Parts: sequence; C-alpha cells; structure tokens
Amino acid sequence: MNGLIDTILGFVRDNRDWAFWIALVFAAGETTAFLSIVIPSTAILLGVGALVATGELSLLPIWLGASIGAIIGSFFSYFLGWRYGDAILRFWPLRNHPDLVERGNIAFRKWGVIAVIVGHFFGPLRAVVFVMAGISRIPQRLFAPVNIAGCLAWAYVTPAFGEVAGHVIGWLWNLFSF
Repeated sequence: MNGLIDTILGFVRDNRDWAFWIALVFAAGETTAFLSIVIPSTAILLGVGALVATGELSLLPIWLGASIGAIIGSFFSYFLGWRYGDAILRFWPLRNHPDLVERGNIAFRKWGVIAVIVGHFFGPLRAVVFVMAGISRIPQRLFAPVNIAGCLAWAYVTPAFGEVAGHVIGWLWNLFSF
C-alpha cells in the first residue's frame, strides 16, 4: 500500500496542475460508501499536505478539490442509503463489516445529525456514516448544511495537518542535521 501512496504522491508532485482534480477524486473516493474502505485517500491527502509544506504545492487548489470531492462522495452515499435503505447493508463490503454499521448506528443514536461531522474526522465511521444518514431518513435540510460544513472542514484539516507535520519534520531535520 505504501508503494501505491508514494507513486500517487510522486504523480501529484510532478503534475501540480492536476492537484485540484487529484484531490477531488481521492476525497470523493474517501467519502463514498464502499470505495472509502479500499482507497487510502486520507494518507494521500496527508501526503499532499506535506508537499504543501515543501512549497511544491499550494493548499488552496487542494482544499477546493477535496471539498468538492467530499461533497460529491458524501451526498452520493447519503442518496444510496436513502434510496436503498437497509437493503444496501447486504452488499459487500458492508455485509462483511457489521462492526462499522453498528458504529454508525451508535453514532446516530448518540449524536444525531452531528454524527455526520464526526464521521468526516473518524476514519472507521467515514465508510458508513453518510449511508447511515440516508438509511435513517435524516431530512436533506438537516443533512446538507451539516455535511457541507463537515466536508469543508475535513478537506482543509486533513492536508493542513500533513502540511504542519511536514514543517515539523523539516524543522527537526534541520535541528539534528550537522
């Protein structure tokens, strides 16, 4: 998996003009039910943030692309849950991960619609929280603003955290290199 991540990050570094689109695709994959389980998008977005720390990329196009991708993926997942209801839980990979489904149910019982925001930042929930919101029939007028706020925040925080980590690693490297 690390080889794949390194290859993608190398591609992003070598194709800066595509950073917006790459962030959009990986953020959409990260927030789309089923895909989020198999695509290491968070690691890639953290790595892209580290490239921002080196000055090779700008954070703005990455944030915009990741925001739009997260909105697309999470709304698509929500509509899958709304359209197919509990039947979607019988499809792979959700049927093989009842623990994820139960975490999603617990999150909604505990936090209500706020679970959507929590789901953006808590990896194990990200795979199911948007589908569970649809299955739970959370009204779109409640889901949309909370989800969009979560998408914007997640799309900023994830690469920004990578950027901060990149700066810290650079500082430590300079501190201890003679």
